[in-house]
Amino acid sequence: MNHKEVASQLIPLLGGKDNIISATHCATRLRIVLQDDSKAQKDEIEELEGVKGAFLSSGQFQIIFGTGIVNKVYGPFSEQVGLKEKESVDHSEAVKKKMNPFARFARTLSNIFVPIIPAIVAAGLLMGLLGMLSTFEWVSPDSALIVLLDMFSSAAFIILPILIGVSAAKEFGGNPYLGAVIGGIMTHPALLNPWGLGNAEPDMLPFLGFEIALIGYQGTVIPVLLAVYFMSKIEKGLRKVVPNTVDLLVVPFITIIATGFVSLMVIGPLGTFVGDGITTVLNFVYDNVGFVAGLLFGGTYSLIVLTGVHHSFHAIEAGLIASIGINYLLPIWSMANVAQGGAGLAVFFKTKRAKTKEIALPSAFSAFLGITEPVIFGVNLRYRRPFIGAMIGGALGGAYVVFMNVSATAYGLTGIPMIAIVLPLGTINLMNYLIGFAIALVGAFVATWILGFKEEEK
Repeated sequence: MNHKEVASQLIPLLGGKDNIISATHCATRLRIVLQDDSKAQKDEIEELEGVKGAFLSSGQFQIIFGTGIVNKVYGPFSEQVGLKEKESVDHSEAVKKKMNPFARFARTLSNIFVPIIPAIVAAGLLMGLLGMLSTFEWVSPDSALIVLLDMFSSAAFIILPILIGVSAAKEFGGNPYLGAVIGGIMTHPALLNPWGLGNAEPDMLPFLGFEIALIGYQGTVIPVLLAVYFMSKIEKGLRKVVPNTVDLLVVPFITIIATGFVSLMVIGPLGTFVGDGITTVLNFVYDNVGFVAGLLFGGTYSLIVLTGVHHSFHAIEAGLIASIGINYLLPIWSMANVAQGGAGLAVFFKTKRAKTKEIALPSAFSAFLGITEPVIFGVNLRYRRPFIGAMIGGALGGAYVVFMNVSATAYGLTGIPMIAIVLPLGTINLMNYLIGFAIALVGAFVATWILGFKEEEK
């Protein structure tokens, strides 16, 4: 395969250099923001050598090449398009401009929470290890190992507002270190740490006619998000009017003092109320109509993926983990993803087209590892009925995992990798997850096989 030649063939099919605003790539896909999406010739692009599929999603025209190929195509592509000359255009901002307000909001939340995933996953695994050591009494409850693991596992959630503060400030256009300071204020040792203290009542501090509750926000999500958003607005507003000669002294000082007061007096309590309300509603639905909710969300999650709104769920899941210590939503999402792989597998065995087989098999296994875009856009949506089959499998798997109360200790992993954050909650939890996995996969495979699909449909 001549990667340079493929890149040169690709440019005119995308409407030419002038139609390409920016481009980047992930592990498997070339992601391009176009001036006019209608100029992209999807069918012709999919016939190029090495292309396994193409689709428009979340403001980007995405071309599936696969691991190891996409970066080799991106190199000559970026040179020929002249992306270095266009590097003043931020790809993330270019993507957002192409989205509707709701999708833009979801993308913003995704950009904030995705970088934090490694810390949450590590904390979740450590909590699981700690729980297993205690439950099976492998070591003494007062051993140094238990004490240290308790510190290690809870650290990420105790300083969660600081982590979110850094990430959110970057996304909102503020100084990330000022964002960290706001997170630090909201978790200051002078404030009562609610993490693990049950119903302890905080002291009240009278200030300017207000009664400020001296309670910290360790393990919370929404309060610090709102506070850092407010902080970023103040900071950016000040930088427009404060002279450069005193910017370094004036802007951080006024930003922190103003945001600090407003956060502790208004934003913190308001954010806690909203966060607790969301958790209460989710718990009520899960406890009372969980089976139906699993059926519904497991079946429709893939439709939500098409809009890009699923990225916003990370914020809700992080809030659940911080509030009740487990994530019962992720197993539902995982069943939907696995079902897409099952449907893709059915297409692989049923299709007679060599190119479809070439795309379907690796895309299906990619879905089992938690990456569904290739199989959704490159295979299942292309033939339509397999996508419906995947929705059926996702609904069946989702209903089962909710009925059996399957949960995880973190967020960000689905499919096979999710086993790592399901196992810490016990062997039964793992077995039910694997059964749900099988139900979703087989259900989608059988449904797709029965529904069938027409080869000529695109």
